[in-house]
Amino acid sequence: MIFRLSAKLAKKLKSVADHSLPPDDNPYADWSATLFLARRAQYVLITNTRSLYSVVMFGRGITNDGEFITRAVTYLGELMEHDGYHFLRGRAFLPETGTILFAKALNRSVIGSMNDLVYNAQVLLTENEISPFDVSFELNKMPMSYLNYDVPHDAFGKMGIEPHPR
Repeated sequence: MIFRLSAKLAKKLKSVADHSLPPDDNPYADWSATLFLARRAQYVLITNTRSLYSVVMFGRGITNDGEFITRAVTYLGELMEHDGYHFLRGRAFLPETGTILFAKALNRSVIGSMNDLVYNAQVLLTENEISPFDVSFELNKMPMSYLNYDVPHDAFGKMGIEPHPR
């Protein structure tokens, strides 16, 4: 599994994400993550690099890469479970969590889309005062130009699954 960290998040985790990696063969195992603030609180946005399917979680208490990985896998798994992606969670996502690699962002299009998601998350967190988990559901309903105006929730389900090698 690949986590593509922003410079701010890599600094917070005291992790080195200074090399590039090609997209993972399994699209459900390639994620991008960034750190942002809303009302002086830290949050982390984790986004599937291909579909922009995203989860927002609190950033407080995440001080190293081990804690980040634990929380990221837990939050992503819970989101998939609540979103009706039980099969994908068990078949395409969880088996990939055994080996985690950190890398730089894949491309500017993904970074730009994540900036849009961060802006909308900040508005939802501060003005609408909803929980980070509920913000995730709202972000995944937003049409995105990167996806030809499809929504991340649907794009995530359409990526297809390759059989996991045994």
